[in-house]
Amino acid sequence: METVVNPVAPVHTKPEQAFPTLTTAQIDRLRRFGDCRSVHRGEILFEQGDVQVPFFVLLEGTMDIVQPTESTERPITTHTPGHFTGEVSMLWNRRSLVRGRMITDGEVLEITQEKLRGLIQTEADLSETIMRAFILRRLALIESGFGDVVVLGSRHSAGTLRVREFLGRNGHPHTYVDLDRDEEAQHLLERFNVSVLDVPVVICRGTTVLKNPTNHEVAECLGLNPKLSHEDIRDVAVIGAGPAGLAAAVYAASEGLDVVVLETSAPGGQAGSSSKIENYLGFPTGISGMDLAGRAYTQAQKFGAEIVVAKSATQLHCDQQPYVVSLDKDTCITTRTVIIACGAAYNKLAVPNLERFEGKGVYYGATYIEAQLCGGEEVVVVGGGNSAGQAAVFLAEHASKVYMLVRSQGLAETMSKYLIRRIEENPNIELRTFTEIAALDGRDDLECVRWKHKKTGVEETHAIRHVFVMTGAAPNTKWLEGCIALDERGFVKTGRDLNERELLGADWPLTRQPYLLETSLPGVLAVGDVRSGNVKRVASAVGEGSIAVHMVHQILQRG
Repeated sequence: METVVNPVAPVHTKPEQAFPTLTTAQIDRLRRFGDCRSVHRGEILFEQGDVQVPFFVLLEGTMDIVQPTESTERPITTHTPGHFTGEVSMLWNRRSLVRGRMITDGEVLEITQEKLRGLIQTEADLSETIMRAFILRRLALIESGFGDVVVLGSRHSAGTLRVREFLGRNGHPHTYVDLDRDEEAQHLLERFNVSVLDVPVVICRGTTVLKNPTNHEVAECLGLNPKLSHEDIRDVAVIGAGPAGLAAAVYAASEGLDVVVLETSAPGGQAGSSSKIENYLGFPTGISGMDLAGRAYTQAQKFGAEIVVAKSATQLHCDQQPYVVSLDKDTCITTRTVIIACGAAYNKLAVPNLERFEGKGVYYGATYIEAQLCGGEEVVVVGGGNSAGQAAVFLAEHASKVYMLVRSQGLAETMSKYLIRRIEENPNIELRTFTEIAALDGRDDLECVRWKHKKTGVEETHAIRHVFVMTGAAPNTKWLEGCIALDERGFVKTGRDLNERELLGADWPLTRQPYLLETSLPGVLAVGDVRSGNVKRVASAVGEGSIAVHMVHQILQRG
């Protein structure tokens, strides 16, 4: 069972950063945001699973923060005068992961979540102290497995990988029980009346049992999402929470717009699965895609953006205004403008049996979870772009050997030079040019890979159990067909790329031409990898997301 007991702070930081003591002057500045009240020994101020938990500043007395378990409590920390409660779940509108109980009589300053957001937006230095502590506390919970969910799974289950990735990329702490290795696993299965055929099994808050759940079912059980109402008319709906969508959310919310973000899986998009991005401005030592997405996610929530995960946009009703975006048969949102940032998905290999091995040997991301599965083994990375290069370099730290297969003559035309140099200098990486996978084989999991040299026709067969596919991408635009103009590959056309015929066909109703990032539908914009002619860089996506918000303001003001 992968868990560590009683964290104090993340291993890479100082405890006083995660649990700072506010000064008297700082507490006095906080008083106008809340109310003081007396509390008593044994009083529980908040319980695991509670929503809309207030922010408490301890003025007198001491408070224990614990996590309830089946038979006892796991201690996390003890607050003393000057300390404050909470972590990023307060900003994310999620259920509390812990219990807060007074161990002496005392006094607290109680601040509602709504007023806490106002505080964070107006009190710069206090905001920095609180936000840093919130983020570091969440990291400590993740590192130590202090969550309200247990995943019972197997490395031979594609669903297990999917659920763990979903929880990990959404920053939700969890305990993982490997049914292939844990001797106590059978006891857990018997306790909740499930069998190995139900894997993965997700246990929420020790009571609710989900058998091989969808990501949406996990999100609902854990209360990850706000409630949506089609009667609320939003200023802007952002479809997709990759770098472009998150940037749009941050700028829109910070400028006072009512914004909702819809994300199919987890924040970050394709960039979220990158082990390290080293050419993004401001991070000279690099930053993982997951960390970058997590920071942007918290930043958007800080300014009041609502972010919904594990829900996809299924239809844009383009014949009415305000626009209506359907999520499923029962849920829709109404919005004055739309920013399409739903990105693209890696193309799949044209080989038989591919779907049979997806999640059980064939992967479309290279995160820490996948790296754990292939430690000490040989692996294959397919693709010649930056994502493939980052994956190869990262996996070379865990695998005994990385075969990198590209269909072209090399990497120079598709990959940044710094990555090419890393690959050339790494003895664990072997580049095979003019090479593509011809077949995959195995009984239940992937066991064997055959690849072929395109020019010589020579084939090789290797006993390899892990293939990482990061080839060219196709846009996620099927839900938009017949509504806005797409190019021949399905990417969304915007601005000057739209010709007169396309505008006439779309009945463009305005005297002005579409703005730079505007589609053939007024008030609907496209940014990032889903846009025709996009530059496949994180910085470019972030820039487009921020520029789109400027155009949203113009559209809302002038039409």
